[in-house]
Amino acid sequence: MDEEQDRNPPQPGAARLDRAAFDDLYRRVVAAAPTGARPRGALETITPAHVLAAVGEVRTGRHVSLAAAVGTRARPDNPEPAHHPMTGAVAGHLRGQGLEFARDRIEMNVHGDADSHLDALCHVVYDGTLYGGVPAATLTATGAEALSVGLAGAGIVGRGVLLDIPGLRGVPWLEPGEHVTAEELLAAEEAQGVRFGEGDLLLVRVGHRRRRREMGAWDAAAARAGLHPSAVELLAERRIAVLGSDSNNDCAPSPVDGVGFPVHVLAVHALGVHLLDYLQFEDLLPLCVEEGRWSFLCVVAPLRLVGGTGSPVSPIAVL
Repeated sequence: MDEEQDRNPPQPGAARLDRAAFDDLYRRVVAAAPTGARPRGALETITPAHVLAAVGEVRTGRHVSLAAAVGTRARPDNPEPAHHPMTGAVAGHLRGQGLEFARDRIEMNVHGDADSHLDALCHVVYDGTLYGGVPAATLTATGAEALSVGLAGAGIVGRGVLLDIPGLRGVPWLEPGEHVTAEELLAAEEAQGVRFGEGDLLLVRVGHRRRRREMGAWDAAAARAGLHPSAVELLAERRIAVLGSDSNNDCAPSPVDGVGFPVHVLAVHALGVHLLDYLQFEDLLPLCVEEGRWSFLCVVAPLRLVGGTGSPVSPIAVL
C-alpha cells in the first residue's frame, strides 16, 4: 500500500448517494426514531434521570469551553465576521473623574462557517416543511413561530461523549472533503472504551479547528470534513439528543446528489436533533486523554432569542 492509500484508507459504506438512495435513507432514519414527532424533538430523550447520571460523570471538577473565539476579522471561511464595537468608555475619551462604564455591542451571523453555534429545529427547510411536517410558512420576517431556539431555552444539560476520529486514524486531522462513517464511529467507541446512547450529546472531532490553527483558514463552505449521511442511521438507532462537531457536521462537497447538507436534513428535519456546529475540542481532548475517559457532564446555554433559528453558544464540558 502506498503512502497516499495509507493516508486515505477505504471507507466502507461511504459511497455517493443519488436522490433515490438518499430518500430511502431518510425513510430508514425516520423509521429508526421513536414514532411521531416530539414537541422538543430529540431533546425529550434527556430525562431528569439522564441529567442526574450525567452529573455523576463529574470526578475531578476540571472544565473547559467547547467554543471557539468569536471571529471579528474577515477570513476565507468568515467573510461576514462579527461586528464588535466599543460603545462606552475607551482610551482617549475618558473623563478621568467620576463614574464611567466600558460598553460594547455585537452583531454576528449565527449560522456562519467559523463561529460556534446551535442550530434550532426550525433551521432546516426540506421539501417545504420543517421537522415533524410543520409548514415552512411558520418562518416569518419577525422570527420563527414554531420550533425556534426557544425549545432549548432552559439549556441543554446531559452526558457528553467525545469521539476522536483523527486519533482513531492516527492523523492530526481529517482533510477537507473526507467523511466519517458509522463503522468509524463504532471503531472509535471500541478504541476509546466508551459508548454513546440515548439522551447523549455526541461530539465528533474531525480536527477542523487544529487544521485551521496550524494551516490557516480556508473556504470551509466549499471543502470540509464531516459525517457521511449514512452514519446518521446509527445515531437514530442509538437515540442521541444532540450532535456536535468541530466542523459543520456535514462534509463538503456533499456526497448526495442534489442535497447540499444531507446530515442537517437527516438530523434536524428527520430526527429533531439539535446540531452544534464549529465547536472546538482542542482544550477538551488532552483532558480526556490524561484522565483516560471520554464522557463528561456537558452544559449548553443558548441565548433566549425569541423566534431565533439558532444561537451562538459556549458549551461547557465538566470532568
